Amino acid sequence: MRVGSISILRARPEAAGAVGTVYLVSCVSKKRLAPSRARDLYVSDWFKKARRYVEASGCAWFILSAEYGLVRPDEVITPYEKTLNAMSVGERRQWARKVIAQMEEAMPQVTRAVFLAGERYREFLTDHLKSCSITVEIPMQGLGIGKQLSWLDKNAP
Repeated sequence: MRVGSISILRARPEAAGAVGTVYLVSCVSKKRLAPSRARDLYVSDWFKKARRYVEASGCAWFILSAEYGLVRPDEVITPYEKTLNAMSVGERRQWARKVIAQMEEAMPQVTRAVFLAGERYREFLTDHLKSCSITVEIPMQGLGIGKQLSWLDKNAP
């Protein structure tokens, strides 16, 4: 279904093999210098802890990349220096439209989305997901980086 220029992601919990929960992890600035699988490209302590947390869940997960949009962890990508924090509101809206279209292709049966991502990476995605009857959770919302690291330490195996 289309609403304006944004595709609507439909949750289909009745579908056999429904994805259920998906984790959405933001990219970080600290990266390897060579093309790598996305799960290995980002090398900050925060990302490593977030990766450990989401992988232990056994659920599907994706990286929200300022450059590439929605990225599968095994997708090989080239390092970049782009961040949503340096983009205008219009550019972030355009990025979110791209991510929503990618979500429609990559995770059409999701019923719950858990964000491990800052406000700029969530701002135009959360309301859209909720409008599609997808439960949205932001377990570290409002926590500074130090408290996020502590939260990840306490909650990851």
